[in-house]
Amino acid sequence: MKGTLSSSNFSFPNQSDVYHGKVRDVYSVGDKLVIVATDRISAFDHILPEPIPFKGQVLNLIAAHYLNATKNIVPNWVENIPHPNVTIGKKCEPIRLEMVIRAYLAGHAWRTYKSGLRTLCGVTLPEGLKENDKLPKPIITPASKAMEGHDEDISVEAILAQGIVSKEVWDSLEKYTKALFKKGSEMAASRGLILVDTKYEFGIYNGEVVLIDEIHTPDSSRYFYLDGFDERQAKGEAQQHLSKEFVREWLMSKGFQGNDGEQMPEMSKEVVNNISNKYIELYERITGETFVRTDVSLIETKVLQYFH
Repeated sequence: MKGTLSSSNFSFPNQSDVYHGKVRDVYSVGDKLVIVATDRISAFDHILPEPIPFKGQVLNLIAAHYLNATKNIVPNWVENIPHPNVTIGKKCEPIRLEMVIRAYLAGHAWRTYKSGLRTLCGVTLPEGLKENDKLPKPIITPASKAMEGHDEDISVEAILAQGIVSKEVWDSLEKYTKALFKKGSEMAASRGLILVDTKYEFGIYNGEVVLIDEIHTPDSSRYFYLDGFDERQAKGEAQQHLSKEFVREWLMSKGFQGNDGEQMPEMSKEVVNNISNKYIELYERITGETFVRTDVSLIETKVLQYFH
């Protein structure tokens, strides 16, 4: 079985464009998008030298699991998943915002708070919090999607003042973001996990707000283990997380954090297999389903069948 897809170079009828991202290849085919989740893996804004078998399948299928479970909450772009690495769907006009929602003071929110600031994207945070504390209620901290460079935090007031979206569209984005996060948190809790924070991206299709991209994967979300959370928090201990942080930790142990002059470490077969097994473990923990390894050599044929 061929389980690794390091890149794709497909040619579909009516294909007008292809974009090769860090981990996904996006084909424009008529009024559809064909998104191929490859097994490339990135960390510290660098693509690692070896692909990870079945990683693309894991991320694509976790996203499919959650998109299917939330399609009654918000319409989404997905139309077909002809292969575990591939999603085909509507080509939407992207809204240039990331709808970040947080229920705990972690990551970027904690770093902002630790620096002494008490306002994040126009949202005021209470005094006396420590890292990973649960917030009084989930907060939305949007980021404007830059054409180049890094996304930037932005307040609701600035979004409306700059005309990024109308008040009517913003109200839909806010409602959908809260509802998706509530559902995602309930699903995570049923698997013994806490959905700490995540991000959603939306687009417009036929004048309607539609959920696009992927949701609730370890690449776009932070999960903590529910068991022992309160005890660890009370003792000021680090929380146990479910994410691709283990990849970053391995790189850091080898002296690589993406800085100038640092050498990307070589990846042995053992390291690659360990990362692959960890991703499969993530899939099974998040979805509660047994992962089925699928041959990647027939992807183009499977997608072509959809268009005939």
